[in-house]
Amino acid sequence: MKEIIERIDGLGPGRRVIAILGAPGSGKSTLAARVVAALDGAALVPMDGFHLDDRLLSADGLLQRKGAPETFDAAGFLSLIGRLKAGGEVVHPVFDRSREQAIAGAARVRADTRLVVVEGNYLLLDRAPWRDLAGLWDLSVMLDVPMAELRRRLTARWRGFGKSPGEVEAHLRNDLANAETVLRESLGADMRVTNI
Repeated sequence: MKEIIERIDGLGPGRRVIAILGAPGSGKSTLAARVVAALDGAALVPMDGFHLDDRLLSADGLLQRKGAPETFDAAGFLSLIGRLKAGGEVVHPVFDRSREQAIAGAARVRADTRLVVVEGNYLLLDRAPWRDLAGLWDLSVMLDVPMAELRRRLTARWRGFGKSPGEVEAHLRNDLANAETVLRESLGADMRVTNI
């Protein structure tokens, strides 16, 4: 993490927006929270606030693929990142895991915030419209975790939520398919981290 903080310190004045990305279970949320905690006045913005509602996913036959690139409001997320880069106060949605839905207007980045840490799976995905994000990051950090370790972590996560063995396997199929997408289709990051 020391190298990440050093790179952030070298970015210069003005608002900076950095990306922390990786596959499901790679430790993005943990690393992003640690970076924000280490830097006074930094703000965290998770991509998960742009999950499409389950009703829309069901209508489109995508509920079982929740978390795949096509199950997010990518255009809305891209707009948010543009607003964050422009400066000023920005209100954004957050995802409520207990309700499995995004809550609009649930958090804000203050106008005087100098560093915004954005975390998510598809921050460098080489698909339209996601690829338009690549030019907006002042620094991008990719977590590179082997698939076997991702499987172990994700299994523990879903078991921890009290899921049955069948439910755990269904979540794993989806999460690991999304992990393959992240690992195979992401553009190059400024930094790669292998141990989180």
